Amino acid sequence: MSLQNPAVFCDMAFDWPALRWNATYLAELLAGKKIRFRMGTKGVGTAPLFETECSYLEATLEEFLAWNGGQPSCSCGPFSGYDLCKYWAYADYKYIAKVFEDKPDNFQDIRWSDFGFPGRNGRESTLWIGSAGASTPCHLDSYGCNLVLQVQGRKRWHLYQPEDFSFLYPTRIPYEESSVFSRVNVINPNLKSFPQFKKAQAHVVTLLPGQVLFVPRHWWHYVESIDPITVSINSWIELDTDHEARIEEAITRTLICAIKSAENPSASDCWLNPTEIEVTSHETNLQYLNRAVFGYLEHQKSGIIEHKDPATPHTEEKLSGPCKRRKVQMNAEFQDSKSVPCEPHRKMIKKEKLEQIPFGQSLFQVLPQSLETADPTTAAESDCKDFLNEKGGHLRKLHCEGKTAVMNSISGAFVEQKDTGCSASSPQTVICTNDLLDCVLNPQVISLMAHLLLERVSV
Repeated sequence: MSLQNPAVFCDMAFDWPALRWNATYLAELLAGKKIRFRMGTKGVGTAPLFETECSYLEATLEEFLAWNGGQPSCSCGPFSGYDLCKYWAYADYKYIAKVFEDKPDNFQDIRWSDFGFPGRNGRESTLWIGSAGASTPCHLDSYGCNLVLQVQGRKRWHLYQPEDFSFLYPTRIPYEESSVFSRVNVINPNLKSFPQFKKAQAHVVTLLPGQVLFVPRHWWHYVESIDPITVSINSWIELDTDHEARIEEAITRTLICAIKSAENPSASDCWLNPTEIEVTSHETNLQYLNRAVFGYLEHQKSGIIEHKDPATPHTEEKLSGPCKRRKVQMNAEFQDSKSVPCEPHRKMIKKEKLEQIPFGQSLFQVLPQSLETADPTTAAESDCKDFLNEKGGHLRKLHCEGKTAVMNSISGAFVEQKDTGCSASSPQTVICTNDLLDCVLNPQVISLMAHLLLERVSV
């Protein structure tokens, strides 16, 4: 937990039964159970492909394998309407506790206890199954840190440090609890609209089967599947800093639901991510906020939390609870661990141990790449012995016909506006609701609001 940068463990999971969880094995294990797939296009544009722009279908893993293997459409089920050359499929964010609810013995195939978290297994994990080209938009997680086991195929991770925050042009639209998205397509950036992105420094690694990636708190990440089929398993490790993050997330949800609900609905404005069940009421959001504040104050009273400057790097972290907590979904079929009592797990990290991490063949850092001398899509791939660099893609100078970049005077961000052919004297609406929200919901602003709120209730 003292690692400050992303790192890959090569020999930690060699004896885990979960390594046999390839797509074929899972298809047999799930025996025709339907799961939800996200379908995206393989064409790479200059804008991120958010989940709101994808289509969705319910299918079995047998049908996914048939489609991915080029079998006749009659055996592909709902995939038959999608050309494999043009589309990718991603069964992402599947809680293993839900997928295997009738097979709890399989939870033991995953042994996060080997990393020093007693009792943590598949019950506190999430499953990801994708085809070549499947991707997750660049984002950071508001809560905890992340451990990811690669089971089948290879995945390329593009990671950016928290200090690159402003260079990634953060946004909360589409809105998802605990996820801050980037408005930049990091593998094909539009530097005209997002010029500061060239200052961001990518840490790129291709994760191989059997390897485990550690993603520290608040590191941005864009993930893409390289091979025809990829399977990975992850678990979020809660940190004490999450208590304050829950307050910030509650403030964010309260504001965005209030403002977007007041706006005239537009079919083209898909601001709520498909992972969110519904727009919760203002009363519900205030209840969530009050519970988050109460939880923070209770932990503060017990002496567990020390209030720290958000800009100060944490050299000590303490763990509490086994799962990444997402929003309270009142009507969700599957409640996450927010309502499930967890046995607390504590681990003190001494500052003097920070310089004693034994990097080598079995544990290596994901090193930064200079955007001035290396391509941002270059992958640093390891076979546990050597570092291999792969070239992929390239930065291109891009422009959008019929659009101009308008500077937002508050955030300094560029907002694309369609060229209507009007003269400079013609009245135009430059600032829209989403522009306002990008400023109001900027995590730095929300963090300040949380501090002011805590000062008010602590008096």
